[in-house]
Formats: sequence, C-alpha cells, structure tokens
Amino acid sequence: MHSPQRKPPIRHAQRYCLGAFFLLFACVSVFHAQDTFKTETSSGVTNIRIAVADFKPSSSDTQTDGFKRTFDTTLYADLANAGIFDIVSKSLLPQSTPGTPAEINVQQWSVAPASAAMVVFGSFGIQGSKIVCNGFLFDAKNLQYPQVLAKQYNEDASEDSARQIAHRFADEIIFRLSGGSQGIAESKIYYVKITGADKEIWQMDYDGANQQPLTHLGTVSLSPRISPDSTRLAFSSLGKDGFQIRMYSLVLGRMVNFQGVGGTNLSPAWAPNGKEIAYSSSRSGDPEIWISDANGALARRITSFRGPDVSPVYNPRTGSQIAWISGRTGLPQLYIMDTDGSAIQRMTDGGYATSVSWSPNGQFLAFAWDRKYGPGAPGGQDIYVMEIATKRWIQLTHDGGRCDFPSWSPDGRHIVYANTADGKAGHMKIMTMLADGTQKRALTGPGADMPNWSWK
Repeated sequence: MHSPQRKPPIRHAQRYCLGAFFLLFACVSVFHAQDTFKTETSSGVTNIRIAVADFKPSSSDTQTDGFKRTFDTTLYADLANAGIFDIVSKSLLPQSTPGTPAEINVQQWSVAPASAAMVVFGSFGIQGSKIVCNGFLFDAKNLQYPQVLAKQYNEDASEDSARQIAHRFADEIIFRLSGGSQGIAESKIYYVKITGADKEIWQMDYDGANQQPLTHLGTVSLSPRISPDSTRLAFSSLGKDGFQIRMYSLVLGRMVNFQGVGGTNLSPAWAPNGKEIAYSSSRSGDPEIWISDANGALARRITSFRGPDVSPVYNPRTGSQIAWISGRTGLPQLYIMDTDGSAIQRMTDGGYATSVSWSPNGQFLAFAWDRKYGPGAPGGQDIYVMEIATKRWIQLTHDGGRCDFPSWSPDGRHIVYANTADGKAGHMKIMTMLADGTQKRALTGPGADMPNWSWK
C-alpha cells in the first residue's frame, strides 16, 4: 500500500464550487504508443449497405405530409446513426415509391446505382385520429424470399408519435440485422442544463430532440444517473446541508426521499441490479467511496485512504466491480476494485484522469484524461477508451477543446460526452460519437453538461 501523501494541488478554477478536495482529478502518462484493440465499432466487420425509402402516403389527410416528413427524417437518421450501416444516398434510389410488398421490384434496389443489400420501405397515413404505419425490411439479394421484417404501428396522431414510431421501427431493424443487439433510438440522455447560477437536471432523446427539464430546484444540481429500470434519477444537489444525494421519480414526476448524511456527497452510480448506489462522501472527513441501498440506508464505506476518492461507476456486466478516480498518490488516477473494496488495480500511471464510464459489455473504460498535464505541456483533456484486460488505450478526441464526462450508450457502440472549445463552463455542449471516435456531432448548444445515457 502506498504511504499517505499530501492532497493534490488545486488546478485552475473548476466549473463547480464543490470544495477543493473534489476537483475531478487526473494524471502524466508514462504509456508509450499503444497497440490498437477492437471496440464494438472497430471489429473490422463490413457495414450493411441499406436503402431507406421515404414511405408512401396512404391518406390525403392534411396532417399526413408533416407527420410523414418527421417520420421519414427520423427513421433515416436513426439508421444512419446506428454505426452498423452504409446508408445509400437518397439521390441514388429508384424513382418508384413502394408502399407494400406487392409494389416493390427488389432487383431495382439491388443493382447500381443503389446496390443495396437491404431495403426499408412502407406506407404512412392518418386514419381518424390515428397514425397507421406499415414498415417492411427486405433482403434485396434474396429475390425468392426477400421479406425479413414487417411491422404495423397504430398510434395517436402527433409529431411525437411520428418520431417514436420511427424510433421503434429503427430499433426493430437494428435488432434483426445486428445479431440481436438492442438499438438506442428509444434511449434517453440525462444531463445538467446551465442557466446563470442555477444548474437543473434535464432529459432528451438520444438524438438531442425533446429537450425538457426534470428538476426545478433553483440551485446547483450535478451528475444525474438514471436507474437501470429508468424509473428513478439520482443526482447531487446543493442545499442547506451542502451537497447531498437527491432522488427524482420519473414515474411520480417528483422528488422522493433519499436518506441524508453529513459531509459533501457527490457523483452517485447505480448498481446494475438497481438495489444499491455508490457515491463519494466526506462524512468521515476525507472523501471516500460509500455504497448504500437505493434509499440511502445501510451505507458502508469501501475505500479508506488519504486523498479524494470520487466518481464511482459499477461494472454493468457483473455488478461486482467499481471503477473510480482517486487522488491517493497525488494527481488523480483511474482505479478499479471489487465492491467490497478489495482487489484494487491502478489503471492509469500519470497525467490527470477524471469521470470514468464502464462499457455495457464490461470490457472497456471510457474516461477523460489529460495525459501530459502540467504547465506548458502539449495536449489537453480528451476522451480515451481503455481495454481493461490489457490496459491498452485509444484516444477518441483530438484538438477539440476540453472534453469530459463520457457515458456509454446501452448498445456499446456510442459515447456521449461534454465539450467546450474554450474551457468555459457556460460554453459546454453535449456531443456524441461512435466508440471508435468517428461521427462526432453536437446534441445541444452551449450550456449543457455531465450527460448520462440510459441503460436501455
């Protein structure tokens, strides 16, 4: 065991005044050039070439065109964002608009210029007050038995229903063509919205749509973490007793009780069984990792060492390990341990590491890391992914400003994170990318931070 050392020095002013001990810490790399390794999006498998036709209108209702446009746009974007398809440009598609299996000439879609392996098509209309949508997935190379999937949806006619039908159909297609992997089109992202001095908890769809507030506490709330069953949201919020873990019920639409304690309590994390929460607490004087039940009772401390221990996250595959950030040896490093505090492994060896997230398959850690931290050092804080078994890593962001708070998507193919070009908290925005660092895009404008992707 390392001998106790003095607390790490405080770097430049951080975004949130959480007390000097909590400045989400990091480390200088002694790693050399790393060998590459395979993530969910870098396995070398050729993407499926898929054509996505605009659906054929099946009614002349005045609302049909608008809702169908929303549906078509959303379905195309969902499949393009999936990370497993090569989407055929709509300019290369045949001129015909098939709405039923009897109306499609599959061979037209399988040859140049479309050269599609799979075709998505169908019909969309309004009947009474309902959207009626029939969607089909055809194998363009199988002329004898082309139908792979057929789905019908019947929902109340609204803009949101059109989007949700598209999300559900996209996830059905992804599930069928990815070997049983769940899609993310119906998943949610929870985050901190910065408005002046206040920071509230918000939610949005995976693609940045439907941004809306959940809390209205009029204070500083941080680190939202959604439960595995998506019914409760744990976060840390500043009140008269300092920062405490708070709980919001998405079922009831209001705050529910979580047992308060002394000290500063931050960065909650759910166990995959939904029965326990790990978090950082200074109730015993030094910030340590504690685990309690889902109501804050039966708390037990699992770290005990001088220096801040923060930002725990469970292995979602097993629930038997925790990754976290510790300043016990000086600048903060990334560690993993068993949930009883044993079998501690230090994963990084240098620089300044923060805010870790564990991949759904349990094989990788995503984290923010300034590998060459120090005055005048080149580089900055970027998002990295480490393979746990070998400790090899890859860098996913480069020269885009400060990056922090990565969170894995439930399919393990995407990572959401916070980014600012100039390092100012109010300028943070939420970005997403594939887990190999490609296809980066913004989900929000400035003033959004600390994203957390739902479990499903």
